[in-house]
Amino acid sequence: MTPLSSHGVTVGLPAGWEGEIFNRAPEVDGRSLSGPDSSGEVARNVVHLANFALPAERGDFGSGAVELMNSGALLVILFEHGPESVEMALFARKGVPQLDPDEFHPQQMQRTLSGQSGRQIFFNEAGRAFCLYVVLGSHRQRQMLVPLVNEVLATLDISEI
Repeated sequence: MTPLSSHGVTVGLPAGWEGEIFNRAPEVDGRSLSGPDSSGEVARNVVHLANFALPAERGDFGSGAVELMNSGALLVILFEHGPESVEMALFARKGVPQLDPDEFHPQQMQRTLSGQSGRQIFFNEAGRAFCLYVVLGSHRQRQMLVPLVNEVLATLDISEI
């Protein structure tokens, strides 16, 4: 596995996978801000991992990428929420989760696409709050695809920042 590391997140990418860890700054009128915007919105760390070619332009939760997925494709997204979220009940689960194929469902997609399914889990690790969102190119192949995702998640290391 090839290590990918930035913003206190390290993950191993299997051969044939690609990924990016970036910090998405809030925008006003199409311009990125270095600090909080007027609503208090701050920059968020986002991780995109996939076993297919990721398009250069894509949304935080995979828009622009999910439309390109074939039946064997996997998209793993880790979206960091602010420090104020760590104590919220939604993020009470501690540690990086391992996924169960039976918990995936087409209705868990941000936007339903034929044949695909997803899973969204909120958790905290190292004093940081995250949403893990995984999209499978084929709901029917989830028993085969989810173990591949779990192998990648097992390499995920999140440190305090």
